[in-house]
Amino acid sequence: MNDSVRDQKTDHLITPANAALIVIDFQPLMVNAVNSTDRTRLVSNAVLVAKLSNQFGLPSVVTTVNASADSNNRLIPALRNEFCGKEIHDRTFINAWEDHGFRAAVKKTGRRKLVFMGLWTEACLTFPILDALSEGYDAYPLADAIGGTSTLAHEAALGRMQQAGARLSSLTQFACELQRDWAREDTAEGIIGILREAGVFPRMD
Repeated sequence: MNDSVRDQKTDHLITPANAALIVIDFQPLMVNAVNSTDRTRLVSNAVLVAKLSNQFGLPSVVTTVNASADSNNRLIPALRNEFCGKEIHDRTFINAWEDHGFRAAVKKTGRRKLVFMGLWTEACLTFPILDALSEGYDAYPLADAIGGTSTLAHEAALGRMQQAGARLSSLTQFACELQRDWAREDTAEGIIGILREAGVFPRMD
């Protein structure tokens, strides 16, 4: 006899019904300044996280910083493809939480668990996470889909966020937490494909 399915809205773990994805500043200028991790892998992971979000129908809030002042510094094409038709909130604030439009979009999702991927760890990611935590949200920065300008800056920022209550996660953990049961056939095949692209499972070609 199967255990009953837990309520996805009240579950203490991340579910498709209680979480939203927050995407911060995946722009060429920001990506090119990352020195805490491999940039190619970082972008690849970010795209896979976006695919996961779309697979499970999570609401997402996407923001860029000062892209309106530089048309060459908009959201990177790989993510524009995943969020085609999605409103992108451009802002001047380093801390997205100080931007009314962004903050209103987050609140409009109705979700209290916020999964973050973004650049740079020490600034545009840390500040809104600290503010979200202070307002009672749960914040989950995806450690392999974020990057800082140096390893030291990145690690110091992770420590500061964790001390404030942020809950570090990863692409693979996020995928498995959303899927939860391989008997959920509607999403199982897509998740296996995403994990295969991430190198978790061997490719079948």
